[in-house]
Amino acid sequence: MFIFTKNITKTRMLRTLIIDDEPHIRETLNLLVGKFCPQLKVVGKAESVASGFREIREKVPDLVLLDIKMKDGTGFDLLNKFDNIDFKIIFITAHEEFAIRAFGFSAIDYILKPVDPIKLSEAVIRAEQLAQKSFNTQLTTLRENIENPEKQLKKIILKNQENIYLMDVQNIICCASDGNYTVFRTTNGDKIMVSRIIKEYDELLSDSGFFRAHRSHLINLKHIQRLSKKDGGFVVMTNEIEVPLSTRGRERLMELFEEIAGK
Repeated sequence: MFIFTKNITKTRMLRTLIIDDEPHIRETLNLLVGKFCPQLKVVGKAESVASGFREIREKVPDLVLLDIKMKDGTGFDLLNKFDNIDFKIIFITAHEEFAIRAFGFSAIDYILKPVDPIKLSEAVIRAEQLAQKSFNTQLTTLRENIENPEKQLKKIILKNQENIYLMDVQNIICCASDGNYTVFRTTNGDKIMVSRIIKEYDELLSDSGFFRAHRSHLINLKHIQRLSKKDGGFVVMTNEIEVPLSTRGRERLMELFEEIAGK
């Protein structure tokens, strides 16, 4: 696991490029930036991987609003042309389930088409505050996950006010809800609190061997040590933490155990 400490930078005008193969999207983004993002200055637009590459080299932007799919390739094809990414990126995309999950794992900003001006403004504010080194870590995680042919997401970014953690999914033992926060327990003994609700992680991790044991608890099935039937039922994880089971959670887990035992 790698940990990067965030550095908050002062607000300044960000030189911004818009790269999208749909003319009306480019124009819409330009209008929304002018109306809702006064900290941005649009210095150029491009419609393809080839023209985007030329514009980035010529204009040297601080921020790129980047379409994922274009007629001559993808946003990642464009990024792969650079040895070093020294600008921030907010991705613009149509809804694709796996791609959206990959963005969630990397904690990197994306905006669905049609573009919501409030979400754009919020993403720009986050981009202003995020150190380039931290962003590059998130971008690397996104690339690895979205280009994984097996579609099994391996790495996840966990962020709080102090740090950004690059975590192997299977090193997460369990996580618990704490109001609007989620607390993660890891194999090396870390306790990491992030400001996202557990429901979001339930949706992200459901295909990666995680199980909703209780409305406030999510567990990694690979880290179950034993199941106790006492006190209504609970599971003991490999770090000795006892996680309660809801009635439905206990029933589903017993069914799962019986299914595994029968194979």
